[in-house]
Amino acid sequence: MGDNNNDTLSRDARLKGLAAREDMTLYIPNSDDLGEGFVRLVDSMGDDLTVVNAARVSFNRKSNSMSEKDKSLIKYLIEHEHTSPLRHGFFTFHVKAPIFVMRQWGKHQVGCSWNEVSLRYVKHDMGFWEPRSWRSPPESHIKQGSGAPIEHQGHAHNIYDKAVNAAYKAYLELINAGVCNEQARAILPMSMMTEFWWTASLQATLRFLDLRLAKDSQSEIRDYAEAVYKIVAEKYPSTLSAWEQHAR
Repeated sequence: MGDNNNDTLSRDARLKGLAAREDMTLYIPNSDDLGEGFVRLVDSMGDDLTVVNAARVSFNRKSNSMSEKDKSLIKYLIEHEHTSPLRHGFFTFHVKAPIFVMRQWGKHQVGCSWNEVSLRYVKHDMGFWEPRSWRSPPESHIKQGSGAPIEHQGHAHNIYDKAVNAAYKAYLELINAGVCNEQARAILPMSMMTEFWWTASLQATLRFLDLRLAKDSQSEIRDYAEAVYKIVAEKYPSTLSAWEQHAR
């Protein structure tokens, strides 16, 4: 795990820049309104006191309200990797994201459950991702990642828009020609938006944040991780604070 100052954005930076409604729907900045992504909290179970009491039951004890002693206990649990109490809290998120982001997100399986819109059953009408800017390859020898914005943004956008429009037009033509949904979808690009529900334990969610908030993660999924971070901060402030201090 890297140093927090070098590998991730600051806590204050993460809590800014995301448009939110009172129902805890956070919209991901995107230049394509049809493809606007979001992270919405569907449900959650537990709070900081849940973590505390899951640990205190070992001594047949219980806290009725959070105290400084309880906050210290959470710090101790995370510092010493006593993580089983973190598996008693859960989140369910409703997410709209491009397929390539969802495929990275889908690597997080332990302590998680997934359900996604199926294009076997419905026709795609969720829009397509549009980049804010096109980036160059990384300057280092590392193959993954990206560098500074390229010079000819308009040219890249034109190539991209032409390809996406052609793919979607062909998709609709296949359906109109009588091709079934489950085959016609094969022509759609990785930039198409999808929606899914993701249920994860608190521990699994923190692991997701640990990896996807790092500066070497792809910026597009990092945008979504920042939205998840904000929701976790609302529900488990003491646990998240302890995680930031010790786990990173």
